[in-house]
Amino acid sequence: MSETEKSPAGKAGGKPAKKPADDGILGTLRVFAEALVIAFLVRTFLFQPFVIPSGSLIPTLEIGDYLFASKYSYGYSRYSFPFGFPPFSGRIFGSMPRQGDIIVFKGPRDNSTDYIKRVIGLPGDTVQVTGGRLYINDKLVERRQIENYLTTNLFGQQAEVPQYIETLPDGVQHRIIEISGDEGQFDDTPRYEVPPGHVFMMGDNRDNSADSRDMNSMGYVPIDNLEGKAQVIFFSINDQTPIWKVWDWPWAVRWNRIFTGIN
Repeated sequence: MSETEKSPAGKAGGKPAKKPADDGILGTLRVFAEALVIAFLVRTFLFQPFVIPSGSLIPTLEIGDYLFASKYSYGYSRYSFPFGFPPFSGRIFGSMPRQGDIIVFKGPRDNSTDYIKRVIGLPGDTVQVTGGRLYINDKLVERRQIENYLTTNLFGQQAEVPQYIETLPDGVQHRIIEISGDEGQFDDTPRYEVPPGHVFMMGDNRDNSADSRDMNSMGYVPIDNLEGKAQVIFFSINDQTPIWKVWDWPWAVRWNRIFTGIN
């Protein structure tokens, strides 16, 4: 057998085949670029993660809940895309939200800050709060008191506050709390009439929520500003514990909230 025939596989003429030195770097960059494109497409068209920074939706959502919002639920507007680009008006494949949906949206005052609230009024509906009781289209919304809820009151102290199950006109049931009873700042409001192309949003923490009842800070929310419907909590941690402190997770993570649906 000749020397050439004895050469190991992968060698030509007894010498190792050379590979471009930068092949590994280019391959890594290519994989990284592909991952970025996939992440961009998923975030824009399918699901986007959000973290709850405030207590306006307690008891439904707690500070420190991490959730996925489905971007396709109401179609796509300019606010479905990072930085609101490309700029266009209206919605593509748009559909109307349902009363009771919890939605992430851009605040109508600056069109850049993310908020999350519950849809209470649709275009053409009237909404009013009188003596702490919600009226939609001049009809009293049913609520049933259940056990008190332990939370932080307006003075930063732990307190048990009244909790109710509220039933919206379309049958959606959800919990609300009244930190100040039925005498909070927005427990007596004017009668609002939701204009075309807008929705009326409220928090479940009725006395600690900047929402559509405050016409100066939010008011009616354009449907074009809707980003996605809150679907599932994928992680939850005590709001006093930074997420990077993994050594505190066994005690700080709210394990019972992980992978729970949002209603």
